[in-house]
Amino acid sequence: MFDGLTEDQHNRAIHSGIKKQLRPNEFLFHQGSPASSCFLVMQGQLKLTKLNEHGKEVIIRYVGPGELTAAVVALRNGVYPVTAESVGATEVIGWDHSKMMKLMRQFPDIAINFLGIVLARIEDVQQRYLEICTEQVDRRIARSLLRLMRWKGVKKEGGILIEIPLSRQNIADYSGTTLYTVSRTLSGWEKKNWIKSGREKIIVTDPHALVAFAEAG
Repeated sequence: MFDGLTEDQHNRAIHSGIKKQLRPNEFLFHQGSPASSCFLVMQGQLKLTKLNEHGKEVIIRYVGPGELTAAVVALRNGVYPVTAESVGATEVIGWDHSKMMKLMRQFPDIAINFLGIVLARIEDVQQRYLEICTEQVDRRIARSLLRLMRWKGVKKEGGILIEIPLSRQNIADYSGTTLYTVSRTLSGWEKKNWIKSGREKIIVTDPHALVAFAEAG
């Protein structure tokens, strides 16, 4: 969000916000609550979820260091469209609507970067909606794992570790499918040695095979 700012401008922008420390699995804000601030993640991760009309939770995305969440607050007052929960110990900095508008007027680069962030989020939502409408569920799961791997993958001996706690239920909620389908699919991929899974841990052992499968058809 602060690309293009000088070091002094960056520091002034950061210090104008309010820091908040979150314990693991602590909620930063809830879907439907009055939106008071947007937040930049400094350390750790946030899991953004949304409940549908039937009360089922869907994971919208994960947000890591340097990424903004609740961007809607900077544009208008309203309610939070999602719930944000910390994944491990997390530190964020928040700005309310008036402070963020002041920053964007003071430093136009922030406004330009902010527009890029919003457009990227729209493109991501469109892509995931297209996958849900057109892709077979196993291919959708593969794309979800690859998306998380590119975002938070770390090379380890034997593969690429997705470095966030990731249960099979999390993957189901993120892919828009059921726990049974995810368990069956991941078990099949483990037999092919494409992945290894443990308690809330996924290692992609053959990313090339997973990419080829996700893009086939």
